[in-house]
Amino acid sequence: MRTVVARCDEASIERAAELIRAGELVAFPTETVYGLGANGLNDAAVRKIFEAKGRPADNPLILHISRLEQLPPLIDGALPDKARLLAERFWPGPLTMVLKKSALVPGAVTAGLDTVAIRMPSHPAARALIEKTGLPIAAPSANRSGRPSPTRAEHVLEDMDGRIGLILDGGPCRVGLESTVLDATGKVPRVLRPGGVTPEMIEAALGAVEVDESALRPLKEGEKARSPGMKYRHYAPKGRLTIIRGAADAVAREIARRYDEAEAAGQRCAILASSARRYGDRNVRPLGETPEQVAANLFQALREMDGEGVERMFAEAVEISGLGLAVMNRMGRAAAFDIVEV
Repeated sequence: MRTVVARCDEASIERAAELIRAGELVAFPTETVYGLGANGLNDAAVRKIFEAKGRPADNPLILHISRLEQLPPLIDGALPDKARLLAERFWPGPLTMVLKKSALVPGAVTAGLDTVAIRMPSHPAARALIEKTGLPIAAPSANRSGRPSPTRAEHVLEDMDGRIGLILDGGPCRVGLESTVLDATGKVPRVLRPGGVTPEMIEAALGAVEVDESALRPLKEGEKARSPGMKYRHYAPKGRLTIIRGAADAVAREIARRYDEAEAAGQRCAILASSARRYGDRNVRPLGETPEQVAANLFQALREMDGEGVERMFAEAVEISGLGLAVMNRMGRAAAFDIVEV
């Protein structure tokens, strides 16, 4: 199969919609990461996503809609009041809500669960594609399973060349991390996967929110993934990543020590840090001083290091508050939770 990369314009979005209606796959930009889309009501089309990604079938997908009116047929019963409030506050945007599914939603989308994850992206090309298609689009991130998520069209091409027919190129993704996944089925909404809509923002809207303990730990043996992105090693580079957490100066000293040891042993090394100022002439990928900057740059940096053959990586931890929770969720899984306290 030949994979075409096309700029997001009316003609390419119309072509993408035709492919999805025909049961094929298309990669498209969102404000979070690039998605790999299929007709979310076609079981056979959805299964092609798992095949293209090499994704385990027990990992649920997200349905993408462009208008609130498209939601009722996908859920069982009325939209809960708290979920409606969140939709009014944060949609379109990087919030996914888990709700009881209707019989219309194929089992391939939900990994056999009785719930379905739904969101309304804010990227104009994503919204236009959903509108043109006239269907909810099932879409995980458009990367090979376990790899760093794609925040640029070239990342998608790197992983999906020859596996899908079309990639819509909408430039770099603004947020850079996948959406917040919120279980809205219970009395108190619970964050299953942190993202651009933070627990603090949800709490300000509702007055109460919980964060699932799995956000910063691996799944336990036999524990079922209730949300995308909960697998043990996810978003992972090819090399080994270790996260160092503690006071800034102590972290810098420990990273420098480990870097020098690994380099002396013949390994190609790199450092993920807020800036290069503490690390001399070592190979540093500055991610930025704020969680927003780190989120936007993290996956790009991991892919760049893969391209350079980096075997050993060391990262500064970030504060687990606000968007920092989402950053540490992704970093932790990319490192298979190899986190060292100093």
